[in-house]
Amino acid sequence: MNLEKVNTTPTVNKLEYINLFFKQLPQIFNGFTKLIKVPAMLALLSIMLLAGCKKSEDNPSPGSNATPVVIATSPSNNASGVSLNKVISVVFSEEMDAMTLNTSTLIVKQGTSTVSGNVSSSGTTATFTPAAQFTAGAIYTVKVTTGAKSNTGKAMLSDSQFSFTTGSSSSTLATVNLGTAGNYVILAKTAINNGPTSNITGDIALSPAATSYITGFSLTNATGYATSSQITGKIFAADMAAPTPINLTTAVGDMNTAYNDAAGRSNPDFLALNSGNLGGKTLTPGLYKWTNNVTAPTNFTISGGPNDIWIFQVAGNLSLASSVNVTLIGGAQAKNIFWQVAGTVTIGTSAKFKGIILSKTGVTLQSGATLNGRALAQTAVILAGNTVTTP
Repeated sequence: MNLEKVNTTPTVNKLEYINLFFKQLPQIFNGFTKLIKVPAMLALLSIMLLAGCKKSEDNPSPGSNATPVVIATSPSNNASGVSLNKVISVVFSEEMDAMTLNTSTLIVKQGTSTVSGNVSSSGTTATFTPAAQFTAGAIYTVKVTTGAKSNTGKAMLSDSQFSFTTGSSSSTLATVNLGTAGNYVILAKTAINNGPTSNITGDIALSPAATSYITGFSLTNATGYATSSQITGKIFAADMAAPTPINLTTAVGDMNTAYNDAAGRSNPDFLALNSGNLGGKTLTPGLYKWTNNVTAPTNFTISGGPNDIWIFQVAGNLSLASSVNVTLIGGAQAKNIFWQVAGTVTIGTSAKFKGIILSKTGVTLQSGATLNGRALAQTAVILAGNTVTTP
């Protein structure tokens, strides 16, 4: 379900100020009209005044000293048919002080009864996970009080409240079955290139390309596989002894099937969330869909239980900036997080990424980046002194 945007921009009639300014101009310029062309000066001052007005209207960026307001919620206000196990999300205009976000400042009620649950927050997003399923066909209200404060100590000017009505069932997002592709921490079709020295835990494989397209590992050949001091596991390629070739054909087929499964999931819970900018967000369980590129210029959090599932459908590229850290909280597990990406995946220098990457175009881990998950690419995987571990 989409996050509902909330319009919080105040309406200010600046024309009155402009008119008053111009009424005073004759007195200001009295005695100077012979030296200065008044029309030209008026035009210049008009531009300066309007520019100043626009600057004052610009929305403050997150982390400023502005007063926080609620700008989006999931579910949206007056939403109906909400799943009984829905995790509630509230997005603020400013990065918030996590110590001020709890069940006393983010309150969920059914009628006059307060709903028990857990509140967590990261950056601009707070989430409420109910202790038990909501009641079917019931109306719930969510209130965020003025006790919620930004990182700079600014409190909300007034309470913010929205309501929703539950449906009759829970939302259950099934996992993506990797098949035998799940036997490998890295699986690619065209190449696996490594800029030494990497540290990989788990088997890696390449098919239909041959062993010569696995570079940078100083391979030691064995029967049907190879080894490397950089890999705690084995290396497989399509030209090795049987049964490796047929095993890899099956694994690549399973990788393609898993990609198509993830890409084909319908009815996303979150559509075009924050226009693809994950920085500062807390991502609760569900199906996410973007038709554009997805970026993470700053850290973000994935919050949920050990059995919850996340599927991220990205029609464009996925890129993490240098040193960005993906944090898992609430028991969330990397093995349950699936990144289906039609474009390229780029994990920036020293960034820390979590989840199963299903890429149609290719995966690049830049210098020092770490991956807790799997890189399953329908083209190449490029490494540069990385740590890769199975989830």
